[in-house]
Amino acid sequence: METLQKIWKQFGPQLDPEKAKAVEKVAVFGFADAEPCSKLYMDAFNVAKALAKAGYVVVDGGGPGVMEAATRGAKSAGGKVIGVTLYPKDAPNFEGRDPGNELDEEIKTETYVERTLTLMKEGQVYIVFNGASGTMSEFAMAWGLARIYFGHHKPIILYGGFWHKIMKALRNNLMVRPEEAQVYKIVTSPKDVLKAIKEFEREIEAGWHKDLKVSDEDGYCIAK
Repeated sequence: METLQKIWKQFGPQLDPEKAKAVEKVAVFGFADAEPCSKLYMDAFNVAKALAKAGYVVVDGGGPGVMEAATRGAKSAGGKVIGVTLYPKDAPNFEGRDPGNELDEEIKTETYVERTLTLMKEGQVYIVFNGASGTMSEFAMAWGLARIYFGHHKPIILYGGFWHKIMKALRNNLMVRPEEAQVYKIVTSPKDVLKAIKEFEREIEAGWHKDLKVSDEDGYCIAK
């Protein structure tokens, strides 16, 4: 038995976590102008590949950059991708649907706000990469919803070490409530993304979220 325990300590942490039973779809957000082969693009590719390999469906905005990387990463592992798209008529600075982002399923929306809210509904976990004002607006929406539905919220995963400085600055300069600091995890590798999803599930099972309840009120919180 002692020998087996030593083997587990040595090799156990190397294993990829199994899929969380309560999570099927993971939404990805990030910079639309991320260049192919850039670190940001490849980070999104590798995370989505790991998600698909683990059995998750990837949800993105159907555009270029991080969204395209997420789709291609998931596809490289045989995964499914759902795109929530917008074909802008009077928004010259919005990238819109990218024909190079080959989706399995497309959900078309009429406005930017509807698109953002639909992404919130479709994903059960949110992963936020580096980005600009659009990504920050999506993160702000996800963060606000997590606070409103705290206890049965959809968890947020912030990808990249730079998030530590950003979140520290927000906590130091804004009126951040205690629960608002409990709804996200900061990670720096695809394996840590999978672990973070499983950790959230274990927290629920362990009773850490004692006010947890299942709701299908509007799709913005955890529901069966």
